[in-house]
Amino acid sequence: MYTVKEVAALLELTEHTVRYYTDKGLVPNLQRDEHNNRQFDPAAVNWLLCVKHLRHCGMGLNDIKTYIALCQEGDATVPERHEIMRKQQAAAHAQLEEAKQRAAYIEEKANRYFDLIAEMKSEDPI
Repeated sequence: MYTVKEVAALLELTEHTVRYYTDKGLVPNLQRDEHNNRQFDPAAVNWLLCVKHLRHCGMGLNDIKTYIALCQEGDATVPERHEIMRKQQAAAHAQLEEAKQRAAYIEEKANRYFDLIAEMKSEDPI
């Protein structure tokens, strides 16, 4: 079992974010110890990982909550969950392409500045 602090470090989330997601009901069947502290088993960690990735793709908390509820309903909701994941897959690929374009732009600028610095050094009198 993991504590809030441990799972936050494991998933690279803040402790506040972990608590917020659990308070929003995004971790089904969350366990608590005798002092009412959150305890995360591997399934709970997996739910948080899912939430993290869906959030990073731009999915809203209400939509994530709907997805989680569908997961808990069982196999009858597999087609609907598949469609949700396909949409998120498309969003993730679009973000990846945008990131590649940003990286290429920054690389081009950095290379241009490198060339300008090299020109400036070659023009310096010795």
